Amino acid sequence: MEKSVNRWGIALAGVVMQLLLGTVYGWSVFKRPLMESHGWTGVQVGLAFTIAIFCLGAAAALGGKFVDKAGARKVATTAAILFGVGTLLAGYANSIGSLWLLWLGYGVIAGIGNGLGYITPIAVLVRWFPDKRGLITGLAVMGFGFGSALIGQFVPLLLPSIGITSTFYVLGIIYLIILGLAAQFLNNPPEGWTLPASAGAKGKPQAAIVKSLDLREALGTFQFYILWLVLFINVMAGMALISNMSPMAQAQLGVTAVVAGTLVFTASIFNGLGRVFWASLSDKIGRKNVFLIMLSSQIPVFFLLPQASNIWIFGAMCCYILSCLGGGFATMPSFAVDTFGPKNCGNIYGKVLLAWSLAGVVGPLLMEYVLNVTSSFSMALIIASGILAVGVLLVSLYKKPEAVTA
Repeated sequence: MEKSVNRWGIALAGVVMQLLLGTVYGWSVFKRPLMESHGWTGVQVGLAFTIAIFCLGAAAALGGKFVDKAGARKVATTAAILFGVGTLLAGYANSIGSLWLLWLGYGVIAGIGNGLGYITPIAVLVRWFPDKRGLITGLAVMGFGFGSALIGQFVPLLLPSIGITSTFYVLGIIYLIILGLAAQFLNNPPEGWTLPASAGAKGKPQAAIVKSLDLREALGTFQFYILWLVLFINVMAGMALISNMSPMAQAQLGVTAVVAGTLVFTASIFNGLGRVFWASLSDKIGRKNVFLIMLSSQIPVFFLLPQASNIWIFGAMCCYILSCLGGGFATMPSFAVDTFGPKNCGNIYGKVLLAWSLAGVVGPLLMEYVLNVTSSFSMALIIASGILAVGVLLVSLYKKPEAVTA
């Protein structure tokens, strides 16, 4: 790649890719139509999403190594094909009434494609933007946060007019074409590339990286496990809320499903905006300080949320929690690069993302279990506030490895 390449064009391609991949969070728009068409239960249909999130995290963990070794363009192209084909298979599964094919197509194949696609722009952009790591990863994963809002508005317009199968087909073709095109712009900087003087970086200069750790070395540090657990805790708390926000609002506030849906849509916007805000702030005050603020400030919010009886207060609390959920996703890649260096960031951060895969299962299950036992969401939210306090303690113990200076 030429040294004169426009790195902001690469950033735009990364944002577009994340925006389309983020539509996975809008799976709920298909849930009831699929249940009504085939008589499937909510658990059966929801399992497609659970499998997709699990495969997403697992693929991101493995895909980071391929980004470092095989190149970003190849991995991103593979991701586009898998996500598009998996979505097309979901449409075919609906047409023949096959639940297992839905799980295989959307859950496994599209999930793997999503994970490979998610890790690629992050691993690439932190290398192209050493002067703006927080901002650029925030912009990239902001697209992922907005994806659910996009599909939440787009799919309900298609379903009544063309049906479930054709809607999946339209989405699959869009994914294949647009993700495939975006993938061609993604590539790692050439060996020896340095930030051009024309970039005009302002503020505190970035010190040179003395050494980048490899995966084995990173796994030998306590900092890796702090980052892993902190991401797990932040995601688990956010997923616990996001998976039950609509029924919580209806039960606690007595609002209609339409009003609750508007609340979910608004909170998803803050999920995206929080990714840019917190990640940009981390460029100024440091990644550790941002996580200390995000985790500690959520403790009273989770604790008080069950007592909120006003929709505006309830909505503000939900929006803030989801902004922190997005902020954790956006800030952690830069935190990992600052900790272990940029050379093997795809491989190392991919393993950190396993925390997302596990937390995406644990958070919703925690809510369901406590709800079944207590017939209330209150205790689950109080437990989440306690777990967030553990996260604050973990972040407080963090100290950058001496082998890496950034």
